[in-house]
This record gives sequence, structure tokens and C-alpha cells, in this order.
Amino acid sequence: MPDAISITSAENDVTLGCFEVGGRLIAIDVVNVREVVRWQPVTPLPKSPALIDGVVDLRGILVPVVDLGRALNDRKVDPSSATRIVVTETNGLIVGLTVDSAVEVLQVGAASMEDPPPLATHAGYEAVRAVIRRPDSEPIMVLSLEYLIESVYRSVLTDREDAA
Repeated sequence: MPDAISITSAENDVTLGCFEVGGRLIAIDVVNVREVVRWQPVTPLPKSPALIDGVVDLRGILVPVVDLGRALNDRKVDPSSATRIVVTETNGLIVGLTVDSAVEVLQVGAASMEDPPPLATHAGYEAVRAVIRRPDSEPIMVLSLEYLIESVYRSVLTDREDAA
């Protein structure tokens, strides 16, 4: 399943799942969201990439789990009754993302989505694929799942360099 913003041709709207991570709203295109489940303890995987906390068993499927707070902000999500695991799929890879809470499903016009600021993208910042501007509210960042997966791969290389 491609990690692309889904735009319906009839209405030119985008449907996003919004999640709180470290006090900020992060959105993920619902095309990439398989389900949202209550947080459950993960089983650590020995010698797994640094960003993978472990796995959970969801109806017979082992899903690797990444703490989105740690991956984006270096601030681990502190599990509470509101904590959720967002099970996503992109390019055939399934990954669970631990978030502080699920907030809402938001439908926005494609015209309200903007590219991240040029300075950020020129500096190599690729975690956000788009920004949603909202009147009288903070912008919502639309997560790039490709960036997240690439971060997991890079964490393996960093671990190997640290071990050498």
C-alpha cells in the first residue's frame, strides 16, 4: 500500500487520523492506518533496531512497535489509559506506532495541505510530508511513514557503528 496522501477525486478531500505525540498533533493518512488498538506491553526483540521497542501479537500477527514520541522527539511515550498503538501499513510493511492518544479523524480539503517550509526540507528534514493550517489552532503535521521506516533502518546502522 503506498504511503501517499489519498485524495478523493469527487470532493478533493483528504482523510487523516490525528494523534497526540508529545503535546503535538501528528496526522497519518487513513489509507495507511489498518487499526488503532489500546496500548499493551511489547515483547522486546533481542538485538532489534534501536527504534523498535519490540512486538505485539495482534490476532496472530506479530507487529513491530515503534514509540513515535522517541522516534520524532526523543521523548518516550509514557503509557496511560489513553495511550494507543496505531497499526500502519506502507509498502507492504506493517508497523505499530505508540502514541499518547488518538484524537480524531479529520477530513480536510487538499488545498489546505502545504509543503513543509523550504528551510526545513533543504536542511534534510523529511519527517513531515505536509502541514495542515487551521484557523485559530496549531498546524497539524502529516507524518511521512517512509521517513519513519528509513529512521528504523538508520538506527540499525547507528547501532552497528556504536558496536564497532
